[in-house]
Amino acid sequence: MGDIPMHIDYYEGSMYEAVEKVAKIFPRYTAIDFMGKSTSYAELISNINNCAKSLKTLGVREGDIVTIAMPNCPQAIYMFYAVNLIGGIANMVHPLSAENEIEFFLNEAGSTVAITLDQFYHKFEHIRYNTKLVNIIIASIKDALSPHIRAGYMITEGRKIAKIPYDAPVIYWKDFMKLGKFCSYNYKVKRTGEDPAVILYSGGTTGTTKGIVLTNKNFNSAGQQIMATNQMFRPGDRMLAAMPIFHGFGLNVCIHSMLSQGGRSILVPRFTAKSFAKLIVKYNCNFIAGVPTLYEAILNVDALRNANLSCLKGIFSGGDTLSIELKKRFDTFLEDHHCAVHIREGYGATESVSACCLTPPHIYKAGSIGIPFPDTYFKIVKPNTDEELPYGEEGEILIAGPTVMKEYLNSPAETAKTLRKHADGLTWLYTGDLGVMDEDGFIYFKGRAKRMIVSSGYNVYPAQIEGILDAHEYIQRSCVIGVPDPYKMQKVKAFIVLNPGVPANSQTKETILKYCSKNIAKYAMPKEIEFREELPVTNIGKIAYRKLEEEEKNK
Repeated sequence: MGDIPMHIDYYEGSMYEAVEKVAKIFPRYTAIDFMGKSTSYAELISNINNCAKSLKTLGVREGDIVTIAMPNCPQAIYMFYAVNLIGGIANMVHPLSAENEIEFFLNEAGSTVAITLDQFYHKFEHIRYNTKLVNIIIASIKDALSPHIRAGYMITEGRKIAKIPYDAPVIYWKDFMKLGKFCSYNYKVKRTGEDPAVILYSGGTTGTTKGIVLTNKNFNSAGQQIMATNQMFRPGDRMLAAMPIFHGFGLNVCIHSMLSQGGRSILVPRFTAKSFAKLIVKYNCNFIAGVPTLYEAILNVDALRNANLSCLKGIFSGGDTLSIELKKRFDTFLEDHHCAVHIREGYGATESVSACCLTPPHIYKAGSIGIPFPDTYFKIVKPNTDEELPYGEEGEILIAGPTVMKEYLNSPAETAKTLRKHADGLTWLYTGDLGVMDEDGFIYFKGRAKRMIVSSGYNVYPAQIEGILDAHEYIQRSCVIGVPDPYKMQKVKAFIVLNPGVPANSQTKETILKYCSKNIAKYAMPKEIEFREELPVTNIGKIAYRKLEEEEKNK
């Protein structure tokens, strides 16, 4: 195995072209697997082209933004690359987002076309008239299944899905794909590496939701870097794609890096530790990626008790800090199951697509998140300045390289604050994270300069939830913190001071939670509510959230 290169020649075309190029070399290789059904690279390209023609027939043009609110399933993959092929921009949205959040994502992007699953139709219907939506395309898991699996799905999961009215103003996936026959040419749009291609959402440095505009080159570079740092990869290798596609980790590491290099993505629409474990064995997976909570849960799954995991070549952890203790336990577990490699921790930001730093295969330093990817530079500075700090001194982590975003959507002030050009001529991404670099160039993550909760790998911004809570007529003020949870690492807890006359009882709690479910995504929902007469404050009158965190820690 050769050394990791310092520099790579990056592909300058579009994401679709990167996949098409590979499909010409390996047309018969399997590109994606979904619940027992395989799709070859040749079929993948054919379906993407048909989907692109249908989008063109609907009137989607170069630069238009199409919203994809889907789990990991074939239709989502076809749509993602089809939007890219016709020169559009894919607006990736968490399908479990609350109605008001979906409305915000659609309006922020100015999206006129969206695709979602049948089970999420009612959310879109409730808010569509507050948006510019013209067409809603409805896909169904059953449409992507082989006939015998479809029958079983309809008896179990399919029965739970609320019926869509027969006259609903939607286009069903099968009908949508038939529209392609009305467009036989002129649907392919030439795009460059610098053109915007994807919008992902994150809290930005202020904790308010921001659309992150990423280019073709950002994604293609990220895919090439992942392969350069994993030289054991071979075309045809299998990646378990369980991390969601509305997040850079899932979309880049599990999907685009594989499909642009000849790999095979096993799509998992909704996973548990048990199903994840079974699929590793079923498909003899070579690569898996997940958050620390997933690896913690896998240690206790019976499905892997006597499994032979010698098929694994790469096991990646990201999204949150992997404790030294968990790494030790998981590495021992891997050794006990005939696996020749250990778990490798990475670090990145959605503003740089996903991972941009990874532990090398054969060098591990306790507590380190590894070394930067090729052509990627890290700098530790005095927070919010360009003053570089010496090795071993803690400061803000800055990143520069080909995967750094183009901009925040509709937010020039936030963009200017986050992307800054230094005297060295490089544009640096201010992550808001704290870290240390040692003399060998290894990075150590030390915490977040911005206030954030990480629950099951999802970033939750307390200020956003407090804003929603404080808008309720019952609530005078609130404070949201993360409290330890054996499975999620942290769960969301809200401390609430009620307005005079509002009873602090279970009925009030129920009303507030019902209101939350309309306005807050499932993963960010408060799991505990505690009513207080007053909240602790700092000398300048701000709520002392650290004091509440301390109280919880000492319980």
